[in-house]
Amino acid sequence: MTTSAESVLDQALKLPANDRAALVENLILSLDKPDPLLDAQWLKEAEDRLAAYRTGELTAVDAEQVFADLGKQV
Repeated sequence: MTTSAESVLDQALKLPANDRAALVENLILSLDKPDPLLDAQWLKEAEDRLAAYRTGELTAVDAEQVFADLGKQV
């Protein structure tokens, strides 16, 4: 972390809890900017997967099975 970021953090930690929470929320929102190119790529991926599923090229797995398998890995 840069010196200026550390300074901002030190100042932020001195704020009341509700101000810190609002600051965190605004910082997170500033990182979550829509990216039209990325959105278009995800849309194409979703459409390709749906098409593959409909043609039988791709099979579905029941959500319960997925979560059960994930639980085994923990």
